[in-house]
Amino acid sequence: MSSEQIRLDGDVALVTGAGRGIGRAHALELARRGARVVINDLGDPNPAEDVVGEIRAAGGEALAHHGSVADPAAAEELVTAARDTFGRVDVVVNNAGILRDAMFHKLDTAAWDDVLAVHLTGTKNVTAAAWPHLREQKYGRVVNTTSATGLFGNVGQANYGAAKAGLLGLTRNLAVEGRKAGILVNAISPMAATRMNAELLGDKADLLDPALIAPVVAYLASRDLTRTGQVLSCGGGHVSAVLLTVTRGITDPTLSAETVRDRLDEVFATEDAITPRHLGDEMGMFIEAIKEAAPVGTSTP
Repeated sequence: MSSEQIRLDGDVALVTGAGRGIGRAHALELARRGARVVINDLGDPNPAEDVVGEIRAAGGEALAHHGSVADPAAAEELVTAARDTFGRVDVVVNNAGILRDAMFHKLDTAAWDDVLAVHLTGTKNVTAAAWPHLREQKYGRVVNTTSATGLFGNVGQANYGAAKAGLLGLTRNLAVEGRKAGILVNAISPMAATRMNAELLGDKADLLDPALIAPVVAYLASRDLTRTGQVLSCGGGHVSAVLLTVTRGITDPTLSAETVRDRLDEVFATEDAITPRHLGDEMGMFIEAIKEAAPVGTSTP
């Protein structure tokens, strides 16, 4: 275990939705560790400017940006502002989000589109604007924000859950594409008290200080990081890994619907399950199982 402190000196970090709550905590922690931070926050300019003021008062460097991540042009402006002011971009923390909760049978198209535009498309827009620069310098860290709703499901949040599940897919795919370019892409699934969930959490809110999410992001934004394509669930000082596993399942060259029904327990058995790093790992397991189950004398690809 190293005693050396994680530092971000010289790095430039973009944090979206950073005027309040979790995003503000991210920005302050990154700045405390030496990063120069661009604070993106839509709407009332005061919260973002206040965070910039806090960082500067502590001796750090920061800049505010007020565009919407759902607008590709504004995302480009965000990256351009960082490069014009600080000369580079090293870290992208995609945190901006909104809620438009409704039971699925009452969920209108506008509520669906608005949530996906900010969470999923907004993350794509900001990351896409930064991606060429990260590739050119052969270094980058991207931290996306998924959710337990997207990973495991919840009532009344089909739009939010779909967006957050989409972010898991985006994270996994960008991790594969970015690895050779030195870009590591991970996600957090945070549990923290914010304006958006205060009523839902009730008396549990006191246990879930947003400041206790920020250390996880600081590590995922650092040069100490070695893993990519992962999801860390975090909140209240607790950190755990969300793993995507695939069971060994069954293989039957004469497979029928009845076989699936009758052997379902075997399909779901977790003994010897694998945790694929990418599509190739799962495909390899499939091909191996199919070859082993093929009748003697049968040629397989």
